[in-house]
Amino acid sequence: MKKTILLAGWLLAACPAAFAQTHYLENLKLENQQVSKTGSRVTVSADIVLDEMELNRQQSVRLVPVLVSADGTRQQELVPVLIEGKVRSKVTDRKLALGELQEEEGMIRLKRANGEEQTVAYQAETSFAPWMVNGRLEVRGYVTGCAACSEGDEVMAAGSILPYSEPTFTMAPAMQPAEEEVKRRAENKSARLEYRRDSYAVLPEYRTNRAELDSVQRSFALLKDNPNLTVTAIYITGYASPEGSMAYNEKLSQRRAQTFADYVQKHNKDLPKDLWHVSWKGEDWDGFVAQVEQAEGWPARAKVQEAIAQCNDNIDACEWKIRQQLSADDYRYLIDELYAPLRRNDYRIEYTVRNFTPEEARQMLEVRPDLLSAAEMQRVADSYGRNTDAYRKALDTALRTYPDNVALRYNVALAAVDAGRYTKVIALLKDTQDGASLNLLGVAHYKSGDKRQAEQAFRRAVQAGYAPAEESAAKVKEALELLGK
Repeated sequence: MKKTILLAGWLLAACPAAFAQTHYLENLKLENQQVSKTGSRVTVSADIVLDEMELNRQQSVRLVPVLVSADGTRQQELVPVLIEGKVRSKVTDRKLALGELQEEEGMIRLKRANGEEQTVAYQAETSFAPWMVNGRLEVRGYVTGCAACSEGDEVMAAGSILPYSEPTFTMAPAMQPAEEEVKRRAENKSARLEYRRDSYAVLPEYRTNRAELDSVQRSFALLKDNPNLTVTAIYITGYASPEGSMAYNEKLSQRRAQTFADYVQKHNKDLPKDLWHVSWKGEDWDGFVAQVEQAEGWPARAKVQEAIAQCNDNIDACEWKIRQQLSADDYRYLIDELYAPLRRNDYRIEYTVRNFTPEEARQMLEVRPDLLSAAEMQRVADSYGRNTDAYRKALDTALRTYPDNVALRYNVALAAVDAGRYTKVIALLKDTQDGASLNLLGVAHYKSGDKRQAEQAFRRAVQAGYAPAEESAAKVKEALELLGK
C-alpha cells in the first residue's frame, strides 16, 4: 500500500498538468490567413502566432488544420504542426536518435520557448474537391502529456474558405418592336388552270378549272370584303412548261397570263384597273429542275438529271434530248406529273391593314394575328402583365407570326428565363447575332449548368456590342476557376 501511494505521488510530480483541463488554442493566433485555389490544388497558408501560449514543459500540442465541408460531412486534414514543451522536445529528440520514433512526413515540429515571440509560417497543399467550396477551416489541437497520454482535444474555428455564391447577371429589359408606319401585307398564290392543247382561253367548265377559279375568287373576296384591309396592287405572272420551243412558250405564257387576268378582272370590277399588273416568264426551267430533284421514285430521274447537267444554255436542245431518251411511259409521267405544276399563273394581292385599338388587337390576336404589327402584338402581351401565362401565350403567337423579329424573339426568351425554362431559351437564341440576346443566351447556359458555353456566349455578346456582358463573362470565369467545371 505504501509503494502504491509513493508511485502515484511520483506520477503527479512528473506530470503536474496530467489531469488538468488544457486551453492552449485560445492563446493561439492566426494571422495572414489565406485559402486559395490554383488549378486543381488548394493552398492553405497562415502565420501561427504562439507568443501568448505557455506550454507545459512535459506536454505537446499537435495542431491539425482541417478543411471541412459546409454541411460538416466531408473533411480533409492537412500537414500538422507539433509544438512541444522543453522536456517533451528532448524526449522526442532522444527517441528519434535511437530509432524508436519516426518523423511524420511533412510535419512541422518545434520547441516552444515560453515567454518569447514565436511564429510558425505555415503552408500546406491538397487536391481540390468541389465540397470544399463555401466550407470552413478548423484548427484542431490534440494535447499529449508526459506519458504520451491524451490530455484533451480542442477545436478553433478559423473562418470560411473558398466562398462562392451564384452570380447575378445584367439582362436588358424587354425590347419594343419597331412600329410599322404602314402595315403592308400580301397574299401569294398560284392558279393551275387546264387548257386545251395550244390554247390560252380560260374555260371555266373544262376539267378542274371551276374549282380552281372559285378558289381564286375566294382569295379576292376575303380581302375585298374585309373592312380592315385596302387592296393596293395585284400582280399576275404567267409560266409555261418546257414542251415546245422557248419562243413559243414565251408567247403562250403571255397570252395565258393576260386571259387569266381578264377573267379575274371581269369578276372583280370593283377593283380599279390601275391596280392590275400582268407579266410572264415563259418556261419555268428552274421549276422543272426542282421537280425532277423531288421525283425520287421515278426510274428515269438519274438519266434526266444527267441530261440537265449537260444542257448548258440551250434549253430547247436539252428538252429535246430528254424527250428522245425517255420511254413512252416515262415521257407521259414527265408531261403529267412534272410539267403540269409548271403551267400556272402566280398571283400576288398586296394590301394595307388599318391600325387596331388595344381591345381590337386582343381579339384579332386570336383570329388573324397576321393583320397585327409586331408592336401591336407586344402591346397586347404587355396588357396582361409580365410573368403571366397570357403574356407568354401572346408573345409565342407573335413570334410564330414574325419569326425573324429580333425584339419578339428576345422577349419570348426573356419570359422563358423568368419561368426557368432555360432549354427553351437556348433553342430560341442558339443562332442569334444580337448582343442583348447573346447575353441572355449566356444566362440560360449558366442556369442550365453549362458554364463554359455561358462564358462563350457572354464573350460573343461583348463582341456584338453589348458591353454589360463583360462583367458577366468575368463572373463566369471566376466561377470556372473556383469550381473547376
